[in-house]
Amino acid sequence: MTNSRPWIPYLLILPSVAFLALLFVVPLVQTIWLAVSDNGVLSLDNAERMVTDINFTRSVKNTFLLTIAVVPVQIAIALAMGTMVAKVGRGRETILWIWTIPLGISDLAAGLVWLSILQNTGYLNSLLFGLGIIGRQASWLSYQTPVALFIAIAVAEIWRGTAIVMVIIVAGLNQVPKEFKEAAEIFGAGPWTRFWRITLPLIRPALQSALILRTVLAFEVFAVVYALGGRNFPVLVGEAYNWQNQNQNYSVAAAYAVLIMIISLAATLIYLKALKVDPERLP
Repeated sequence: MTNSRPWIPYLLILPSVAFLALLFVVPLVQTIWLAVSDNGVLSLDNAERMVTDINFTRSVKNTFLLTIAVVPVQIAIALAMGTMVAKVGRGRETILWIWTIPLGISDLAAGLVWLSILQNTGYLNSLLFGLGIIGRQASWLSYQTPVALFIAIAVAEIWRGTAIVMVIIVAGLNQVPKEFKEAAEIFGAGPWTRFWRITLPLIRPALQSALILRTVLAFEVFAVVYALGGRNFPVLVGEAYNWQNQNQNYSVAAAYAVLIMIISLAATLIYLKALKVDPERLP
């Protein structure tokens, strides 16, 4: 029937194509044009204003440092959590449910939760003061304590975003045949050897997906940073927000958005190149 009506497959995918074109392609083209034009004429003035912005260098540095600090830790924690869950029999669903609770919390809500813990009158200071460890309230989120502020944001982001990485890792671990592990045990392979030589190569597709997703989201981090640090810790998305809402300059904000897109695409291509997935080696 398909041979006699070759247009049927195209008709079936038409709603998806129209949806993507309407809600993705059109806004993307408009954003790019807004970033590279000035009064309807091609211009690099917006990019120049972005680069010469006082917070541009700091926002790029902070975004990359946060990504470098957060993503590897999240992958390591997710691998450990996924491996633990794989060894659990009864109660596995309950453990997964508890660990994925942060997925149900919005970015801003997560930032506000950590703000209530780390602010001057927060739970952490109250606990340390009650135990006699500190004599007065300590400032963790001030511009005068940049290291503490960075660590606080990194911890909050790790807590908020590790769950999605763990879900992807667990899905990958479930695809590893038990026969491979049993054969390795018979031949005397230890736990670390089994993990390094068998599990890790077979979950490479899941690792690739997790790294790409989490890195892209790390470059787009905003709400947690804004709740904890505000303007004291500028990031790329935060600067785009400020240019659009405070400065009312949509062109420079679009330039920031295009820059974030380029960085995300570059990171994706690097992961696709570095973590090549060989279909013949998949289970």
